[in-house]
Parts: sequence; structure tokens; C-alpha cells
Amino acid sequence: MKGSVAYRSIQKRGLHIGLLPAMAAAVNGTTPITLDHDLDVLPEAGRHLTTTQLADIVDDLAARLWAAGVRPDEHVVLHKQANADVWVLACATSRIGAVPVLLSPSLDAVTVGALLKRVDRPNLLTDEHKLDALAELPLTELTRQVILVAGDRPPAVSLARLVRAPRVSAVVRPLDAAAAITHTSGTTGIPKLVVHTPRTQGIRLKPQWRLLSLMRQRESIAIHIPFVHSRNVAAMALALLREMPVLLLNEAAPETVAEHLLEHRPGLIEALPNSLMAWEGLAEDPRRPFASVKYFSSTFDAIHPRTMSRLLKSSERHGALFFQIYGQSEVGPAVGRAYFRHSAHRANGRCVGWQMPFGSAKVRVVSRDGSRPTEQNPGRIQVSWPGLAKTYFGEQDRYDSNREGDWWGTGDVGYFTRFGCLHMLDREVDMIPGVRSSLEVEDLVLAQLPELSELVVVHGPDGEAVPVVCTHGDSPLDPERWRPAVADFPQLADPVQIPEAELPRTATLKVQRLALADRLKDKRK
Repeated sequence: MKGSVAYRSIQKRGLHIGLLPAMAAAVNGTTPITLDHDLDVLPEAGRHLTTTQLADIVDDLAARLWAAGVRPDEHVVLHKQANADVWVLACATSRIGAVPVLLSPSLDAVTVGALLKRVDRPNLLTDEHKLDALAELPLTELTRQVILVAGDRPPAVSLARLVRAPRVSAVVRPLDAAAAITHTSGTTGIPKLVVHTPRTQGIRLKPQWRLLSLMRQRESIAIHIPFVHSRNVAAMALALLREMPVLLLNEAAPETVAEHLLEHRPGLIEALPNSLMAWEGLAEDPRRPFASVKYFSSTFDAIHPRTMSRLLKSSERHGALFFQIYGQSEVGPAVGRAYFRHSAHRANGRCVGWQMPFGSAKVRVVSRDGSRPTEQNPGRIQVSWPGLAKTYFGEQDRYDSNREGDWWGTGDVGYFTRFGCLHMLDREVDMIPGVRSSLEVEDLVLAQLPELSELVVVHGPDGEAVPVVCTHGDSPLDPERWRPAVADFPQLADPVQIPEAELPRTATLKVQRLALADRLKDKRK
């Protein structure tokens, strides 16, 4: 089977992640998948797999889950330490017709308990580490059963004890039924559970399928995305169906990442914006770990021009490009654009891209006050296309409140330029009176102060705009360098410096701005 045939089948029948490994093996059974860690559920599998081996592992784990009593239409909450086996187990869960619910390992026990209650007694698939972390929860009341990926902790069922369980036939879920559930970042409270169907998952492959067609030769793709993230589903499907060798990274430490990049020399890196920002310093590494990279790809969140420029200049490939795709878990990829080596540093970081052709998402900006949205009066950004998530599990009213007919309200504000570029200025809840765009301020100041590792402008205790800064190595901020860098922004209060490790972050490493603002208020008290 050719990858293009498999892709057309997915566009017609939907993306079923339980069938994906077998489909990828049918396209090319020798496509390599390299991990930087062992699978917790099957450490003996090693760190070098092929798609054929992956398909067999998924089939084996599906059989074990069936033997553990999991059945079609049931929900299986996956909450364990970060590991590629989260994605593998999600595939296995899907293969027997159950619905994987992927929860970030960074969620605290109270939040996990609230989500377990919302799903209404699911199967909980976890590890001993997380089981200890959830010790205060009444799991017998909140779950149907607890299944351990490894180890033995009665009365939990251990997958390790179900080796050689009889293989079972795949169960294909309906095209518009729930296929997988992920969650939002939870920046404003308990995360929302986002329901994806085979249809929506398949449709979301369209924009990036064309992007990968730019790669004329078979090159490795390095992927560093949380394994619970909806984007990881698309990234793995695209890479494997394109027969691209995959390097799956779990470790985020720059030095470790550099070692893997030097060993595998990927032609494309797919990572979240904050991961790439953390790796900026590698651009100065004399070993040139990014030398082989022709394409950098970052999705969902906007990224600072400084980061793009430094990474592009560290590539030794002719015509290196940085692709930014703006979207959300609820909408998938909405708009996108490419940045070039010699102009990325001059880019307006608020220009997140243009609408993509050929059946991709439609985007509009609607007024917040009755006047036409403009740069001076930004409006609400809305998205419409068949790739929209189906619902919020257990919160249909909340989902409906974000819908306006076929249009989904992203919660972001911005405007279109006369050339059709969408400028995203801020989350509406993060807007600060007197500041046109907190994100724009951050872009411009970061570009002037390379010693800053992070800058976040938030509401202060008195409603003022407070810049919270972090520096590389947590070295003291030099006020003589800070003052001229912010001279164009007199509305900013004095900076507050904190260690970067103390920044509250989401599962996708976004800074939780509201939580950070609350922390400033608490310190004032």
C-alpha cells in the first residue's frame, strides 16, 4: 500500500489510531522509530523499532487490555509518567473500540479526580508512580477498575501478568463517534475534555500532508510533543504514512536533545514553541546540532521571532524554513505561514499566518463592540471547518457557548491585515488596559535582550502591566539594559524577576498567566 492511498482512505473513512500502526506497516514495514527512552509498558522492546514491530506491540497490548476486561465504548483514562507508551497504549485502547482519554502527567491529583468524575467511572490505566500520587482519591468510587502498565499492586490489574493474552480482532468505531479525548491547557481552571472523532482527526491531516510533500527525500523527523497532546496523533500519522524515520523525544534538556540531534541528523523538527525557545542556546553550540534541519515546525501557539531567527541561522541547509501553524486543540490547524533565514528576525511575531487552501479551516474576526475589527480595535477570532472537535465531554453547554453556528470562538483577539494575514494579539482574558498586545511587547523586548529566557506581561495587583522576567541561569537582570529595551512601553511597571523553574506552566509548557498574576497578588498580601 502506498502512503498516498492510505491517506486517501483516511480522508474517506477517518483516522482510527488503533488501525494506524498496522496501516503504516502496510505502507512500509521497515520505517524506523527511535526513542530516547524505554517504553514503561514494554521495556524489553528496546529503543529501536520498525512500524511492523510497532503494529505487533499495539496488537499485543490491545489483547492484554481486552483480557483485563476493557470493552468497546468504554473509556480508558491514561494518566502516567511521560513516555511514548502513552501514545502506544492509546492506539491499543482504540484498537479494541474503547475510547482513550489522555491526561497530562503534570495534572495534580485534585484535577485528575475531577476529570475522572466527569468521565463517569472509566478504566484508569496508570503506573505505580501516579498511583501513589493519586493515593488520596477514592479510586474505587471514581473508576471501573485500575490497570497498571507494569508492576504489581493488587487489586489493580497488571498488564505484565497478561502476557500472551489471545489476540483479538480490531473494532472500528463509527466515523462521527468519539475516537480519542484530550484536554485543554487548563489556564483558567479545570481543563476541558476535548472530543475528537475519526472524521475530525483525519481532516486535520490535510494542511500538514502538503507541508511534508516539500520533503523530496526520505529524512528523519524529530518530534518533541507531549504524548497526550492531540497534535501528537497527527504528527505520528503524517510521519509514518510518509515513511519518514521518526525520532521520538521525551527528554527536554538542551544538552540531551543536542546529543540526539547530532546522532540522527533530522531534516525536520516538530516541537512546541516553548520547547524550541528552551533550545535556543543550542544555536551557539559549536557542534551545530541544528545543522541538518531544513524545516522547523511549531504548532498551536505563537512563537517569538527571536527564537525562529536563531534556529534558522543555526541550520546549514539551503533554503531552511520555519513553519508556524496557529490553532487549538478544539480546531486543529487554522492558519499558517513560513519564515525565512534572513528575514525571520524582522518578522512581526503577531502575524500568525494566512488561511490555508484546499479544504482547510476558514477563519474570521468578528467585532467585540459593533465596530469593524482593526489593528486599533481588534475583534474575536473564530474558526469554521469540519475538523472542529465534536464537543467537550460532559460539558455540552460550555461547548455550545463557544459556537456561533458553524463558527468556533477561539478566545483570542486579533485582526486581518489588508494582505490577509491574521494577527493574534492576546487571549481575551489576558488583555490589559493600556497595552495593545502583551505578546507583542514580549516579542520586541525579547529580541533586544538575549539574556532573557522568558518574559511574560501580566495583570498586576492594581491592574497595571507587570513584566515578569526570567534570565538564563537565573542571573540578575541588569537594569541598565532593561530600561532602554522597554523605553517604548512606559505603561509597564517595574520588572519582577523570578527563577524560570517557578513559572506555572501547562502540559504544553505555556505559562499560566492568570496563575502567575494571582501569585503576584498573593505576594502583595
